[in-house]
Amino acid sequence: MLERGYLKATEGNVSVRVPGRELYAVTPSNYGYDRMRVEDVCIVDFAGRHVPDDGAVDGLVPSIECGMHANVYRTRPDVNAIVHTHQPYASALAFLRKEIPALTDEQVRFLGKRVAIVDYAPAGTGFLAKNVEKKVAGGDNAFIIANHGIVALGTDPDRAVFNMALLEKVSLAYLLALTTEAGKVYTIPAPIREIAFAKLRKDEKRIAAQITEAVAPIRVPDDEALPSADTVAAELAAAPATAEPATDEPATDEPGGESARLGYAISEYPDVEDTMRRLKALVAQPIRGLRHDALLDVLAYYENKCAASKEITDRAKTRIPGGVQHNLAFNYPFPLAISRAEGAYLTDLDGNTYVDFLQAGGPTILGSNYAPVNERVAAVIRESGPVTGLFHEFELKLAEIVHRFMPHVEMYRSLGSGTEGVMAAVRAARAFTGHNMVVKVGGAYHGWSDTVVYGLRVPGTYRMNAKGIPFGATFNTRETFPHDLGQLRRKLIENRARGGTAAVVVEPLGPESGTRPVPRDYNARVRELCDEFGALLVFDEVVTGFRVGLGGAAGYFGVTPDLTVFGKAVAGGYPMAGGVGGRADVMATFGSGLDGKSGAHVQVGGTLSANPLSCAAGYFAIEEMARTNAPVIAGRAGDRLTRGLQRLIDRYGLPYVAYNQGSIVHLECSGVMLLDMRNPVKLMKENKARKRLMEQMGAAYAAHGLITLAGSRMYTSMADTDEVIDDALARFEQVFALVEGV
Repeated sequence: MLERGYLKATEGNVSVRVPGRELYAVTPSNYGYDRMRVEDVCIVDFAGRHVPDDGAVDGLVPSIECGMHANVYRTRPDVNAIVHTHQPYASALAFLRKEIPALTDEQVRFLGKRVAIVDYAPAGTGFLAKNVEKKVAGGDNAFIIANHGIVALGTDPDRAVFNMALLEKVSLAYLLALTTEAGKVYTIPAPIREIAFAKLRKDEKRIAAQITEAVAPIRVPDDEALPSADTVAAELAAAPATAEPATDEPATDEPGGESARLGYAISEYPDVEDTMRRLKALVAQPIRGLRHDALLDVLAYYENKCAASKEITDRAKTRIPGGVQHNLAFNYPFPLAISRAEGAYLTDLDGNTYVDFLQAGGPTILGSNYAPVNERVAAVIRESGPVTGLFHEFELKLAEIVHRFMPHVEMYRSLGSGTEGVMAAVRAARAFTGHNMVVKVGGAYHGWSDTVVYGLRVPGTYRMNAKGIPFGATFNTRETFPHDLGQLRRKLIENRARGGTAAVVVEPLGPESGTRPVPRDYNARVRELCDEFGALLVFDEVVTGFRVGLGGAAGYFGVTPDLTVFGKAVAGGYPMAGGVGGRADVMATFGSGLDGKSGAHVQVGGTLSANPLSCAAGYFAIEEMARTNAPVIAGRAGDRLTRGLQRLIDRYGLPYVAYNQGSIVHLECSGVMLLDMRNPVKLMKENKARKRLMEQMGAAYAAHGLITLAGSRMYTSMADTDEVIDDALARFEQVFALVEGV
């Protein structure tokens, strides 16, 4: 402003609201702006009182107009910056005491319906501050102060300066019009003025919500050392080797003892109350996505750099419904076709390389295409082939090693996927208890079987996603809202009148792998309710099994479920990854068709479910995870990524939320997964826009060399060294710099 000639000596002052505090920063009184330093800026509260800080220079006081600034900030939450100057042409109108009517659309669009005159009062007095407060309440953004100067308001400092400059331009034009042909100055029609002003107020309300609904950011100093996966890996490598047990039985009688010795991926459990407060604040605000020009650049990347992916996925639409075979491959604007995966990286058909934070949806904790496992699996396959149809030793070896690290899994049954594991668990629970009702947590995904496609992803939506599923298939399914133990108890009481609850199925970190993280004691309290009402507790550990640690989430929380569903990691990233395990008496229901010991004839199975390929891969992968302690290393990589993202979010002033549960990292930019039917109007109104933003951010990450799960979740692996994470953070910073308002 000084360089542009709007400030002569000390004529004027500038202030900026401090987000999340009832404070603002303002220029000092009687001070040459050409010599002003950061430490000379004064802090003032909303009562107009100076708040001296330790770094302030003795003797400096805030502008004498600080009371006027305070009144504006209290009255107008949409205003985050104020400029007060004595610029020449607007000052001429101040001496004439002549307001500026609506002359142009641009003027109304940014300044308001008119530029009003604030009644005269001596400078720096409470009278002047009160006069200004009365005028600004109307919503306009520029005012002429009689016999004084002007005040311009903005949603940010740049907009306040812009409004000040626009006012000077309009003042000059108006003065010229008045002097050339008095009485012949035409204004724009009132309807046009109202439309332009309405757009101004809509924008200001949107931006104001980002301030008023915001929470104080997590502060990460630039000089803070980030957590190091490399250090943990080096310490583990240097630690003296422990003797391997002679068998696959637990090395200690203490439940989960060996898993506890190896440790868990979660170094510090998230502050759930604070995390949910931040997520709710994100959902309460308008969305903030990429600038339009930045989005066009992202789309240009796909068009120019991913031609081979586009060509093959376009062809796929003629032979594959939707063009892809599984949901993870859906990407905006079109799926990427991958030709190579290794460690922490993926390469597409066009030769573009990406940091792989998808890791096949979570199972490859060792990193993609892990050679030591591949080589041992290949040796098994050379002898037996991928499937025999008869018993193979690795079926037993896999069951034994699962029990070794998860002693509560007394028996294990291999199946084809996590979906099949949930189907089997529900069937076994009903057969064992004699009850029919099943309760799940709304928003959780437990596969696509008929029984649990209910309250899918959005809590309270019941059968909204149950197309093709008869009502009878979900007749005995109920959902409870996340975290709501009181509602769960009520459901269990209701079910008791209907014959009882067979099972309560939960994701132990919370729905969608902790997208709504559960309180630390949640699982223990669900366990108590299941015991009270005679229901089985089923942990869906499709993602958390082995990723949270070799003891799974059950070992981490110290809560023993009756049944555990496995998937993904139980085969180390190889296909046919799934199964169910748990108490021997419950699991015995699956043996009825073979040994006849149980009258509950529970039919499950599949010729390929326990094939040598998958069982050997799972066994070798779990052995390698134990040898390298991969879950802990991956967890520290997740810590480093999360802390770095929190630093970037703070640096760029974004409302986004980053948190992690070890190697499961959440980066919420839109909060679409936090919408639910408790606020159906907001859900229906904002679901599409927030989902679209999430997709666009995922595309932007990919265009900068980062593959995520739907733009909101990431899985780190042992392959994610500090160098990989730091490179990824630099790429995230490039994306954040493209966000609207940065």
